[in-house]
Amino acid sequence: MNTRQILLASRPKGTLTTNDFRFENTELPEIQTGKVLLKGLYYSVDPYMRGRMNDSKSYIPSFQIGQPIEGSVIATVLKSKSDNFKIGDKVLGMLPWSKEIISSEKSLQKIDSSKAPLSYYLGILGMTGLTAYFGMIHICKPKATETVVVSGAAGAVGIVAGQIAKLKGCRVIGITGSDEKIILLKEKYGFDNAINYRTTTDLKKAIVELCPNGVDIYFDNVGGEISDAVISNINFHARIALCGQISLYNSSDTPIGPRLQPLLLMKSVLMQGFIVSNYQSLFPEGIKQLGQWIKEGKLKFTETIVHGFDQLPTALIGLFKGDNTGKMIVEV
Repeated sequence: MNTRQILLASRPKGTLTTNDFRFENTELPEIQTGKVLLKGLYYSVDPYMRGRMNDSKSYIPSFQIGQPIEGSVIATVLKSKSDNFKIGDKVLGMLPWSKEIISSEKSLQKIDSSKAPLSYYLGILGMTGLTAYFGMIHICKPKATETVVVSGAAGAVGIVAGQIAKLKGCRVIGITGSDEKIILLKEKYGFDNAINYRTTTDLKKAIVELCPNGVDIYFDNVGGEISDAVISNINFHARIALCGQISLYNSSDTPIGPRLQPLLLMKSVLMQGFIVSNYQSLFPEGIKQLGQWIKEGKLKFTETIVHGFDQLPTALIGLFKGDNTGKMIVEV
């Protein structure tokens, strides 16, 4: 079978561009015992992918030049030589950006489309939702009446993190990049208020005005100057979940900002970086709780769906420009 793939053409220097990707047609071999032939349905694009394009040591191997990009994919089984999967089964796996894919049965998880839309398993019932859940519940440990600030608040993780804090009785302030997203955060997701960082001339002052009692919890998805401004108003014994640094991923140089360690020390602040796989043994707990909140109508979610396999590079680039509200997904 002939299929179409998207490969890493070059390691990006600074801002990611479409020139860093290459499309290629390739012939897939016959499937062997223990493997299945899949057709991709939904492809996740995520900020961490930018880091994997660099040739640097990290918690996950770098993409290789001339090899397909890979990420979380929901697919349907076209052919099977596995006792665990039959034709028509819907599966989730870390798979290459290819229209059709041959995969080992060990790399796949069967998913149930009767419980939630398939795409939710890439978002609120997948790594996105679990990231928000473990970062907020296990690191930030919100208590009623505390003030929580979420950066990247209208992104896939931020939307869920903010709602979880609200469920725990907190006052939640979001930081986002447009007035339209501010309205969405307040009216749909129950945030108490939000700041448009693009049009706010003095971010520190804006945070002080909306958080007059200081910040008890900061869920950090973006880093950079936004985080500098939030942390300058941090409270004694505050908790900071260091989830993402999307403002810095395209930087070719290492930016220098305020030295925050003295402030963290003086106020006995906990700052903890994490990746969701740290909590893999607790995934069933997270999925069960997220699913219950969704069923009860306590947790809402938004997806930005881009149509067409060839749009995957454009969708990934769009993450860094704020083109998405909620989870960015490409549907074939």
